[in-house]
Amino acid sequence: MIVKIMAAAGGSFPGVKYNDKKIEGGKGELMLIKNFPSYVSENSSMEDVKAHLALVSKSKKVKKPQFHAAISTKFREHTKEELTTVANQFMQEMGYGDQPFIVVFHNDTENNHVHIVSSRVDEESGKKIDDSFEKLKSQKAIGKVMKELYGISTENQIEKLLNYRCSTFKQLELVLEKSGFNVIQNKEDENVADIFKNGVKEKSFSRNQIVLSNVKNDPRSRQMKAIISKYKGLYSNKVFKVEDAREKESVLPIEYNRNDSPVKIEFESELQKKLREKFGIDVVFHHKDGQKPFGYTAIDHKTGAVYKGSELLKMDTVFEFTDDTVDKKLYERLKDFNISDKTSKDLLLKYFQDRYPDDAPKDFMLFENKIRKNKEVFKAVWDDVKEYLKNQSGNDVHIMKSETGVYYTVHSKHHYVGELESLLGEKEYQNLMNAQQTHSAENKSEDLREFSKNIGDLLYQLGKSSGGSGKDPMENEEKKRRKRKKR
Repeated sequence: MIVKIMAAAGGSFPGVKYNDKKIEGGKGELMLIKNFPSYVSENSSMEDVKAHLALVSKSKKVKKPQFHAAISTKFREHTKEELTTVANQFMQEMGYGDQPFIVVFHNDTENNHVHIVSSRVDEESGKKIDDSFEKLKSQKAIGKVMKELYGISTENQIEKLLNYRCSTFKQLELVLEKSGFNVIQNKEDENVADIFKNGVKEKSFSRNQIVLSNVKNDPRSRQMKAIISKYKGLYSNKVFKVEDAREKESVLPIEYNRNDSPVKIEFESELQKKLREKFGIDVVFHHKDGQKPFGYTAIDHKTGAVYKGSELLKMDTVFEFTDDTVDKKLYERLKDFNISDKTSKDLLLKYFQDRYPDDAPKDFMLFENKIRKNKEVFKAVWDDVKEYLKNQSGNDVHIMKSETGVYYTVHSKHHYVGELESLLGEKEYQNLMNAQQTHSAENKSEDLREFSKNIGDLLYQLGKSSGGSGKDPMENEEKKRRKRKKR
């Protein structure tokens, strides 16, 4: 989870106006309004919210009283309710817990996120709330909240990683870096290293405390050889480059950034992904300036041991290196799609080729997986598809036809691909197909977009059973999925 503190702003509280526009445009939802007087509630206008914040923020010394922060999760990992809870506790940790503030959920990007707007002027004392090292403080605050709510303890995570069996100190640094930490040489003691996460110093440790051990040719290494040899024949071993050119969000001084290159480069393949998911084996390639890797390290998270790749299997006998490159942001989207079989993979590939011909991924960059979208995402997709078929509105919904004549839905925002029937329900889908057959016979057309313009009355009934009970077809699909899962 990421927190970002926006620049302080003036007494007109533009953050409230910004969020009000999101709400009015259907892209935002007011989730929480706290510590306001009784005459300002969730039913009040945003003008009333601004007026009260301006009232409590009157100070000759504070020219920019607005506090504005955003908390974001990766894609849809946390719901709007969970993010609201996180935001509420975050404000407590930041010293704004007793201040009037609002929390607004935004649904206009791929990542669920909330915005928080409050005043930097203490309502009781009239003095400015301490904002020293605010960015550092915010990282500590979000870390503490995540630990309290979800049991995610950075301290315990570090201790576990420091106990991995490594043959060199470089291997230990690699283990920590793959888990999102930065290892920095302590300036005062050459035998001490500092561990940072999101700019916050989490721990210092002495190199002398680390016990190095050689795990070469142990029983687990022989087992890993057999696993890699077997699975390289089951999944694609084509390795491609992933480039992340996004600006690093760090509050560390520039000298703490070990990699001065603006582009972070990784190498990935479907084989690597399957080894991570199925066996906890993380393959990390070593390279120089983005050139073809010269070696690799295998991190076994199952046993907490690190192996030199060449001591397991020669790199070029396992992996096939390509010259293909994909942007990190696109790669993360691709991984989040629920690609259950070859048909959905082929259709998703065609979707990208049609819309992004110059930047479309290759087929080996799309990995089949068993990702199940939660009920909230599934319903959001269903609602959007229904609206699309009825009114031909919505840029996120795309209806595609497989080679076997089955219609699929690709939802670009929610990273969903699946059969149209599973969304509409069997009966409504069949009614739709029957109507299409009639339309096609009359118009000699198979274009669903043109066809759907003429069946508004039928689509208006989607979600209603023939008996008029108003049952959501998604509920029936959910029941079917649960039954299949129990078998």
